[in-house]
Amino acid sequence: MTPQLTTRLPAVGTTVFTRMSQLAAQAGAVNLGQGFPDFGCERSLISAVNDAMLADFNQYPMMSGAPVLRQAIGTKIGALYGHAYNVDSEITVTAGATQALTTAILCCVHPGDEVIVIEPVYDSYVPAITLAGGVPVAVEMEVTATGYAVPWSKVAAAVNRKTRLIIINTPHNPTSTVLRAADLQALSDIVRGTEMLILSDEVYEHMVYEGHRHESVSRYPALAERAFVVSSFGKTYHVTGWKIGYVAAPAALMAEFRKVHQYNVFSVNTPMQHGIASYMADPTPYLDLPAFYQRKRDLFRDGLKKSRFELLPADGTYFQCVRYDKISTQTEAAFAEWLTTEIKVAAIPVSAFYQQGKESGIVRFCFAKQDNTLALALERLATV
Repeated sequence: MTPQLTTRLPAVGTTVFTRMSQLAAQAGAVNLGQGFPDFGCERSLISAVNDAMLADFNQYPMMSGAPVLRQAIGTKIGALYGHAYNVDSEITVTAGATQALTTAILCCVHPGDEVIVIEPVYDSYVPAITLAGGVPVAVEMEVTATGYAVPWSKVAAAVNRKTRLIIINTPHNPTSTVLRAADLQALSDIVRGTEMLILSDEVYEHMVYEGHRHESVSRYPALAERAFVVSSFGKTYHVTGWKIGYVAAPAALMAEFRKVHQYNVFSVNTPMQHGIASYMADPTPYLDLPAFYQRKRDLFRDGLKKSRFELLPADGTYFQCVRYDKISTQTEAAFAEWLTTEIKVAAIPVSAFYQQGKESGIVRFCFAKQDNTLALALERLATV
């Protein structure tokens, strides 16, 4: 008989993304739920990885990442945000952004430490805090007709002597909110003179629209000196299945990060690191990404205007949140399931991003899809 096991994550089951994707497949629905593109990456990126394999970059790389890729990452951050990270001691390549986020939490959160998360919150944060023995403290974003915003006064009120870490996410999944300079200043005011750390999830850094700039924590020395900054090549280069990301942090923080990293994954896919490094020599793909996705966003938003959904602002990421109160009084989960099975378009209930499942009458669509995929989804949504 198999011995009984006491779960480390009693509140965790199958994720909403898995459930909705399975339901979409069963129903033959257009899957605008889970956040991944249905189109391919540039063939030259695949060629670069293939060339790296043929050049025999197929053994373990350095634990911290291939030097050529860490150098490319450091060059990019310096050019975009003006911060010079030491590529030997302050940048680590990770097996995707989720591994970077989990490792950052595990290396700095101890049992009893409190971690402030901003709800709605990406689903990996709270389980990682729980695994570390930390206590998640949720501060809810305010949502009005003009969209979501972080109530920094409430974040400040949540801080106490047990607060070890504040996690931010900009551009924000699922709300598509983008933090501005005033937000970063408010965060600076909160952490000034404390021992608190910051974990900044910036995986959608190249998806900021209307000509606005991404306000990376790396831009702000007073924040960068206490922050882990995480990004993702999967999101940037349309290769989410490659699971390649990175984290940048001051040397003292990175030393602790690498202690956990080396006994977690140790190192990351070698030829992909070399291929990405080669591809990064041309910054055009990520510099052009805002225009690429803004066109898709506008196409999707224009189509939704013909429906009864109420559009919320989408200033960043490749997600669009909508209100459906003019259509249904169902819970978000029930409405998302109805959309999937009856209208044949899958969405994600935003309530899934709250620990207590808060109902706001809002669901999230992903527009990182081919134009014909979006056209089919819009045709169906117009019938609601």
